[in-house]
Amino acid sequence: MAKKREIRLIITEDGSHSLEVPELDETYHSSHGAIQESNHVFIKNGLDYWAAQNQKKKLSIFEVGFGTGLNALLTLQKGEQLNTKIDYTSIELYPLDAELTSKLNYAEQIGVEQAVFKQLHGCVWEESIAITSHFNLHKIKASFQEVLIDTTFDIIYYDAFAPSKQPDMWKYKLMEKCFEMLNPNGVFVTYSAKGQLKRDLKQVGFMVESLQGPPGKFEMVRATKNMKNEV
Repeated sequence: MAKKREIRLIITEDGSHSLEVPELDETYHSSHGAIQESNHVFIKNGLDYWAAQNQKKKLSIFEVGFGTGLNALLTLQKGEQLNTKIDYTSIELYPLDAELTSKLNYAEQIGVEQAVFKQLHGCVWEESIAITSHFNLHKIKASFQEVLIDTTFDIIYYDAFAPSKQPDMWKYKLMEKCFEMLNPNGVFVTYSAKGQLKRDLKQVGFMVESLQGPPGKFEMVRATKNMKNEV
């Protein structure tokens, strides 16, 4: 059984909550702003980018690290705005308890009903659940290293803890796994911009871009499958 971690609620600079894990000396989001970080990295440079390139009304997303559910909530909201059907699969080894997630202020901050956010956390695991007419959620309680995924996706949100805190989550084999899980022209996006990560992504076959990071961070990375490797 996975050990339960101590987790503390904190407020980031944009007024949105995040969580701190003292055991890892790590937070779930940037202290400069949880919502603005997730919007910049995963929505603007992930979902919006893919949608602009593909002009489709249906897409599939795999998230490494369900965590607070912020990325899922922002993606649900964006799917409604774009009138796009999204199948969202997320993996998490350490699900948060309801007492903690009920205190998170994301729904209020972005103008979504709290009941929707509560449903993201409260729906059953290991099944695909229709949260709205545009958003299906499939949560998997497992480690990314061990889980077997037999479908492919258009986008991967890679939102594991930082390489300095969880180096096992950033190994070459997992970058290979991400490449294999993506559809042609699929997009891998993450807040990290470590040199070793970029080298590994290129080695497995991605085209790698170093993009401007969110507030407080110089760079982030987006990698696209089946295109010539360039910086």
